[in-house]
Amino acid sequence: MFFLFNDVLLYTSRGLTASNQFKVHGQLPLYGMTIEESEEEWGVPHCLTLRGQRQSIIVAASSRSEMEKWMEDIQMAIDLAEKSNGPTPELLASSPPDNKSPDEATAADQESEDDLSASRTSLERQAPHRGNTMVHVCWHRSTSVSMVDFSIAVENQLSGNLLRKFKNSNGWQKLWVVFTNFCLFFYKSHQDSHPLASLPLLGYSLTIPSESENIHKDYVFKLHFKSHVYYFRAESEYTFERWMEVIRSATSSASRAHILSHKESHLY
Repeated sequence: MFFLFNDVLLYTSRGLTASNQFKVHGQLPLYGMTIEESEEEWGVPHCLTLRGQRQSIIVAASSRSEMEKWMEDIQMAIDLAEKSNGPTPELLASSPPDNKSPDEATAADQESEDDLSASRTSLERQAPHRGNTMVHVCWHRSTSVSMVDFSIAVENQLSGNLLRKFKNSNGWQKLWVVFTNFCLFFYKSHQDSHPLASLPLLGYSLTIPSESENIHKDYVFKLHFKSHVYYFRAESEYTFERWMEVIRSATSSASRAHILSHKESHLY
């Protein structure tokens, strides 16, 4: 798992501790760093080479879009670091990463998607799951949150009544639903202070049900990730469009050019 800060890029793995913390394996100061695609050089899809002043690392993203997000954000952070006063002495004196192989580093850290409480059973748990933090969701679902993704998400929050249906159930359950911070929170009513359950949306796809799914209702949208499928029904066309808009902000990555043009369009 990589964490990009304004002066350093950290790379970590999940620790085998009760708190499920991430163990830092190394860090690259951004000052003086260069980044370049290196698919042809290494023969690995979506491969990048990060060259620091003291060390270099080669990484591969899970998809082309993920690679482009990282390249965009890392380059922006490098440019900002170059405008600063340079790296701190502590960063320059940091020790190089350990020599543990990728297989050794990750073999003991792999966990199933079900640990994220994405199944129906865990969705109904009363207590919030500590694995539902954004960091742990990114880890389990092998996805990333870019600066632009986060900027869009924090500008989109919504609450209201929705009817929810699971893939293998017949009835619809009416819930008060709150969308914030890449997650849906489910309440019995708007007066409740604690949610019944939550559904992190990173990695999910937002679509309209097909005819073969036999929903036969208006204003229905579908959220699915691997084998996890949920249907939601809005009360009107307007609320349907609003829910689609804000949920899409958490399930679809956007480029920086798109968000800038979106913001500029609202200035006139």
